[in-house]
Amino acid sequence: MVATLGLGSAQFGCDYGISNTRGRVSEDEVRQILSLAAHYYGDVERILGRCWPFPSPFKPQVRTLRLEKGLEWLESRLRRSIDHMGLARIHAALVDNAEDLVGAEGDALWARLEKLKAEGLVARIGISATCHDEPVLLAKRFKPDIMQVPVSILDQRLVKNGALEQLAGLGVEVQVRSVFLQGLLFLPRETLPPNLAPIGPHLSRVRRIMAECGADPLHAALSYALNLPGVSTVIVGVTSAAELRAIVAASERKAPRVLYDMLALNDEIALDPNQWFAELGDVSRRMIRAA
Repeated sequence: MVATLGLGSAQFGCDYGISNTRGRVSEDEVRQILSLAAHYYGDVERILGRCWPFPSPFKPQVRTLRLEKGLEWLESRLRRSIDHMGLARIHAALVDNAEDLVGAEGDALWARLEKLKAEGLVARIGISATCHDEPVLLAKRFKPDIMQVPVSILDQRLVKNGALEQLAGLGVEVQVRSVFLQGLLFLPRETLPPNLAPIGPHLSRVRRIMAECGADPLHAALSYALNLPGVSTVIVGVTSAAELRAIVAASERKAPRVLYDMLALNDEIALDPNQWFAELGDVSRRMIRAA
């Protein structure tokens, strides 16, 4: 099975991603991106509501915010997001923080999402998890329709431990995100933050191996994700229509013959974007993002 492409919208509301040098995407660019995506089939909701074509060919998914303000607030915020997008219902709602599900109100949170599904506000409910969240255990406990997890040629942990195939075997729709590891795959070695400098030699080796196989990083990363057994959708993020065109073109090319096992990283900091800037101040972070 070959997975399909899904379009992430994080870049539409902020300067998301370590390799994003363009900053927040303009509304005009968002219109071009969505128009192109429709051809193929911060304030993100309002931007989407103003920019996408109607009738919409998309299947919108929304991630919940943290549960810290209570269930009533979370449901209200979810309904407001849907309203801001100009929709009566959405395809899916995903719990964005698995810690909320394993906490004291986890069962109540899931029951609330099941209620919204029964009401028809959302067609499917799911969980956006990380490797450390033990997604298979979460799937067995809550029986979600969808599980979204990070997988890339650099981060192959959920492939190597069999989690992706186990999730598919449970009847869960498996979506993978961070297939470019937030752009780390494309970042020049000299612009790596200090705490990522140790993986510089590995990134150079990855690019050399791909070049020897006649593949570029974009093509290799997409081919790897799109051809993973059990995966239905590969979520990608872009900051321009040109980037989306490049991704679509790369996804349609024949998969390269690359020994992907040789490309996997084994570095806890590098595989956790939340730690990338942990040792840096705000000024340093902005300088790196602008590099």
